[in-house]
Amino acid sequence: MTARNAIALGIVVALVAAGAFLVWASAPSLDPVDPPTHASFAPDVVERGARLAALGDCIVCHTAVGGAAYAGGRPLETPFGVLYGTNITPAPERGIGRWSEAAFVRAMRAGLDREGRHLYPAFPYDHFRLIGDDDLHALYAYIMTREPVDAAPPPNRLRFPFNVRPLVAVWKALYLDRGRVERDGARDAAWQRGAYLVAGVAHCGACHTPRNRLGAEELDRAYEGGEAEGWDAPALTRAFARPWQPDDLQRYLRGALPHEHGGAAGPMAPVTRDLAQAADADVQAIVAYVGALRKDTGAAAQPPAGATASEAGRALYEGACAACHEGGGDAGGALDLANSSLAALPSPRNLFRVILHGLAPQQGERGPWMPAFAGAFSDAETIELAQYVRGRFAHLAPWSDPSAILREVTRTPDERAVSGGP
Repeated sequence: MTARNAIALGIVVALVAAGAFLVWASAPSLDPVDPPTHASFAPDVVERGARLAALGDCIVCHTAVGGAAYAGGRPLETPFGVLYGTNITPAPERGIGRWSEAAFVRAMRAGLDREGRHLYPAFPYDHFRLIGDDDLHALYAYIMTREPVDAAPPPNRLRFPFNVRPLVAVWKALYLDRGRVERDGARDAAWQRGAYLVAGVAHCGACHTPRNRLGAEELDRAYEGGEAEGWDAPALTRAFARPWQPDDLQRYLRGALPHEHGGAAGPMAPVTRDLAQAADADVQAIVAYVGALRKDTGAAAQPPAGATASEAGRALYEGACAACHEGGGDAGGALDLANSSLAALPSPRNLFRVILHGLAPQQGERGPWMPAFAGAFSDAETIELAQYVRGRFAHLAPWSDPSAILREVTRTPDERAVSGGP
């Protein structure tokens, strides 16, 4: 066989293989329907859907800053590029108004849109597939009774080959059907309900579980800590500072400000704002389940403070921080850093974000506040301060090589910050 013939044969084989893959990866389109009317759904079903949407934090990913609710356009930074939240209002052309309930259910469980295109797994259908039929019906009723908005999000900006949608079929074949709702007959009804909500609509593992290089959750390390939009999401399996009591965790998840641990901000802040609208019994169930995940039931270890903190760090802390933080919540509302996870996390990422970008509640709402110090400290001083806080309040050895993380945080400024968290 000549070289020319070999090349031609190789091209033919590649084209046949590509065609076979596209056939395997394809899915049928589902017929469009007329947008359902509000009267199509019972009010109590719509209300139930609203509570479930609050548990799922749907409005955050599908609403741009300053944009119409659920009309899409919010950017989501991923290791593979930028994705934009889609328009899930019942607008007939640019929303999902012509989606039947069957199309909606298929999207939630199989990650396919009405036309059969694969949805990227940043939309956590690996969790949503665990939602029961009645709850999916209620969610459909709620979404289809929102205000329709005829708006299209910007196009995604993903790197090759991640921008090739049919390749998502390979991801699904590897990872989609692995998760499950945990069952334990020895547990009470609240725990059982919490297990269902946490695994499904609340999709807590999407942030609090580490992921592999293809973006799939490492389920053998479930809830052991992950990443969310450039922030470290703490492990739910252990306490990093003072252990959370159920009442404190309940208040925290509903957006209150328990002084012992601080309030939520950063990526967790909108979650707690939505959970404030969820059913109280459902939040209590989540608390029951998450509380049982803890492998360390005692207080966090508190060895004597050593001489690991530098005098330079001490001076920075006393000059910029001590006036507010000494005495914690009983002295002006500032968090007692001994009760915060910030100093005890494996990475200084969250602490750097707080120091550099401060804390700011959503406009018109109460919440944690702290000034930004990005222009006040050099990189070396920021690291000295963070290491002092870690040594003094968490009694842990300094973080190793924090410079790279500081450069990352400096490159990606964010006005949100995490002041506490389970």
